[in-house]
Amino acid sequence: MTTPAWDPAQYLRHAGHRARPFADLLARVPDLPGDPPRIADLGCGPGNVTALLAARWPTALITGYDNSPEMLDKAHVDHAGPTAGGGRLDFAPADARTWTPAEPHDLIISNATLQWVPGHADRFADWVAALAPGGTFAFQVPGNFSAPSHRLMRSLAHSARWKDRLADVLRHEDAVLAPEAYLDRLTGPGRTADVWETTYIHLLQGEDPVLDWVKGTGLRPVLTALADDPQAREDFLTEYRAALREAYPAGPHGTPFPFRRIFAVATREA
Repeated sequence: MTTPAWDPAQYLRHAGHRARPFADLLARVPDLPGDPPRIADLGCGPGNVTALLAARWPTALITGYDNSPEMLDKAHVDHAGPTAGGGRLDFAPADARTWTPAEPHDLIISNATLQWVPGHADRFADWVAALAPGGTFAFQVPGNFSAPSHRLMRSLAHSARWKDRLADVLRHEDAVLAPEAYLDRLTGPGRTADVWETTYIHLLQGEDPVLDWVKGTGLRPVLTALADDPQAREDFLTEYRAALREAYPAGPHGTPFPFRRIFAVATREA
């Protein structure tokens, strides 16, 4: 899988739809034990949803972590600094494959990031062990790798024209686990877990809105791999655009885009 280069402006074009699962996840996180609470946001991106943590816990000391310099720059500019409730919002580089907190945390949360981390469930034990008593680990990941948007992308990348350049750059259906597997990995002595899934039907606006959506996320490895060949990049997008138009036809009020997500909240006993 190719490490993608990120474009904060493209990602934020659908910020409202993308933030909704985080808000739904946040609603299931219980009160935190610390005063002020210490919070880590793994894969904070441009920081727009990290800022929602400060709204929920105004005194919290919050650090958003990401491995994209572009995303971190945007987060710093738009959101870093003291918060209205007396807390603080900071951002720092880190890789979720290796990040381990240096001190106990009241909340470790991750929004649509762990699907990019092979073997991410193997990190759960370290993160849960780093929680303060009564602390919570919570995340959501896309569960739509079998959806047309991803199947068509992979099929095209493996086609005769593109396979030599793109066959190995994309994630597959095993990028995330089944909800039952997450529940099994998170449930154990001294902690409780809640796992669920939701399929959102986003009503997208504009021309080719599904393509516009995936250009901010799932398609980034392809765009990165073809960045040095603008004509090849445009040729791939032309083929993919046509397939998406057939798979996701526009309706009278916009283009419906079903998107399944998997959520998990694990809380350590106080």
